[in-house]
Amino acid sequence: MSDYECLLYEEADGIATVTLNRPDKHNSFSPTQIAEIEDVWKKLRFNDDVACVIVTGAGERAFSSGIDLTHAHPQPVSKMIIDDPMLRIGPKTNDMWKPVIAAVNGMACGGAFYILGEVEFIIASENATFFDPHVTHGMPCIYEPILMLQRMPIGEIMRLSLLGRHERMSAKRAYEIGLVSEVVPFDGLMEAARWSAEVIASAPDQVAMESTVKAIWAAQHSNLAQAFHSAPLYINVVDGASGTAERANNLRHQKIEPRIR
Repeated sequence: MSDYECLLYEEADGIATVTLNRPDKHNSFSPTQIAEIEDVWKKLRFNDDVACVIVTGAGERAFSSGIDLTHAHPQPVSKMIIDDPMLRIGPKTNDMWKPVIAAVNGMACGGAFYILGEVEFIIASENATFFDPHVTHGMPCIYEPILMLQRMPIGEIMRLSLLGRHERMSAKRAYEIGLVSEVVPFDGLMEAARWSAEVIASAPDQVAMESTVKAIWAAQHSNLAQAFHSAPLYINVVDGASGTAERANNLRHQKIEPRIR
């Protein structure tokens, strides 16, 4: 991977860690950071050395506060055209189907949901909060709740969308409604995320993992009959080891202790 201005990228033992790195701006997305995260997802599609990805934010204050409106983001002249730059930042939007774990530290609000709505699961630190300030500033809240509705009860996403910046969903509440799969102390956040990533990376066939991810996401947007009809396509695409057997074999021989959450 290239060196990035607004991201940190690390790769080891089959795991890539992508860190949004604008902590002085609450890791909000400038045009540069948007282009860089899009570049990361697209390159990871062709990287056989990576089986799982962790995405997090630098510092303790924020995972991301969404788009940075202090920068100019080009917009079409016609209001009939929507060219939302944040639609470029999610892994699934970029056709990247390797498992992605979000390690959420601090605030995750507004445009952060473009990423969180497209990860496999979320692990949060105890200081994490979730909210969407759009309506407080007189703006409609549209894409973010549409994405998060796939993983939150409608009443909860309605509260986030309609109460704006006046209410923050705690990590505890996010866990209670199933948005977050685990809540850990801040100091243990990356350790918890890495444990899950190591288990995923230790699997013998990367294609089997990607097929599992894509089949489940496809089922989210299908009825039961459609999901069952397409299931054989995802099963038959796996025809043995996908070129990462040596890496996976090495990882399997490491002792990964089971965790109870």
